[in-house]
Amino acid sequence: MFTVSPIGYVHSPYKQTSAIPKGLGAKHDAEGVIELLREFEPGLKDIEGFSHLFILWVFDRADGSSLIATPPSDLSRPHGVFATRSPRRPNPIGLTVVELLRRDGAALHVRGVDMLDGTPVLDIKPYMSSVPVEKLRRGWLAEAEARQQG
Repeated sequence: MFTVSPIGYVHSPYKQTSAIPKGLGAKHDAEGVIELLREFEPGLKDIEGFSHLFILWVFDRADGSSLIATPPSDLSRPHGVFATRSPRRPNPIGLTVVELLRRDGAALHVRGVDMLDGTPVLDIKPYMSSVPVEKLRRGWLAEAEARQQG
């Protein structure tokens, strides 16, 4: 067993889950701030050189967990929770890629937040991917998008 503690919190325009864009074609272009606790500010040294960041965070307001989820992008079929972005997970951990707009001390101004205001942040990592776009597969989500367009 292990425990984690927040390194900071999200300041987001979203006060309620229903306000966060979901489903096919959802755009995540809202701006927000990742505010680190002051003792973690030295860990941001040189972060300004990255355009995008992975933000690991906690679904602190999720209601229980389930191994099957029916995402809003495919209401006709349930999927395993690990094949979705459902908040109702055995370990309620979220992952979001954001664009870094600027740093102001312990505050990272970002675009692309999909978290509720006050969400605890567990970690930040620079976005680095060596997977070429042509090799990425999008599983059931690509099928759901094709059904919507068809």
